[in-house]
Amino acid sequence: MLILLAFIIVFHITSAALLFISTIDNAWWVGDNFSTDVWRMCTTNTSTCMAITEEFNEYQSIQAVQAAMILSTIFCCVAFLVFILQLFRLKQGERFVLTSIIQLLSCLCVMIAASIYTDRHEDLHQSHGYRMEVSKGQYGYSFVLAWIAFAFTLISGVMYLVLRKRK
Repeated sequence: MLILLAFIIVFHITSAALLFISTIDNAWWVGDNFSTDVWRMCTTNTSTCMAITEEFNEYQSIQAVQAAMILSTIFCCVAFLVFILQLFRLKQGERFVLTSIIQLLSCLCVMIAASIYTDRHEDLHQSHGYRMEVSKGQYGYSFVLAWIAFAFTLISGVMYLVLRKRK
């Protein structure tokens, strides 16, 4: 039982780490001499970054992605705290339903963020606010990590729903 508990805790912390990295790191869309995320665009040859502001086309879409990723990360962290509290509060045989609901909300938020970015990426990178041509890039590892975090949060949310407290 202790091994299962350790696995669940490590899996949840891994999910949170993936969410933090994909939200913060600057690699949602990368090219030969630039990288961009939901916060800023950086050129690799001059090491300069510029924030993505309302002057960019589809800024509302970027804000939706930002908000959903932040909510996802917050929900994942709250779910972990609720899980720890439920370990001490639940009676034997009860399910971790509240933890599961919060973790599934985190899953939903990261799915929404990655889906919006997937759908709107062409319009996002056609903006005249960029100092260089960024439409000829490809998805970066932060974007891939966001989708992996979606899978991890979905699996852990379902795992908490099935899990019962034992002695």
